[in-house]
Amino acid sequence: MAKINYFTKEGLQKLKDEVEFLERVERPRISEQIGAAIDLGDLSENAEYHASKEEQGLMEARLAKLKNELSKARLIDESKLDLSKVLILSVVTIKNVKNGMELVYTLVAEKEADLKKKRISIGSPIGKGLLGKSVGDIAQIVTPGGTMEFEITNITR
Repeated sequence: MAKINYFTKEGLQKLKDEVEFLERVERPRISEQIGAAIDLGDLSENAEYHASKEEQGLMEARLAKLKNELSKARLIDESKLDLSKVLILSVVTIKNVKNGMELVYTLVAEKEADLKKKRISIGSPIGKGLLGKSVGDIAQIVTPGGTMEFEITNITR
């Protein structure tokens, strides 16, 4: 069975935009490069032709992968998410039980994770450890540095 990929509205649009860019901009550009290289003559020793064909193969593989992801994409309906528990799209404030340090993360689908924006994947160790927890719960999260305990102090959307 195919694995379903969940996306926010913005994440799904980003995926669609990339597919459209590859189809409408990159594919014609590479075709023009191949045509220009063919016009140069002998294809057996034509470096421009071989480089363009390789670029075309990589672009087509990327496009096929993205279209496959798009075929399995599902939009998350935020209105149906439970606000009392940590779920995908939850903005979670957690406090490290050991040192009292507070962190705020948004839990997102794997494809939308970006640590610089404090968006962590629900498939990451921290994401998995927080899922399903409520305010006041202690999440024990196994990390490469050992087990850490975080108290859930706030959940918003």
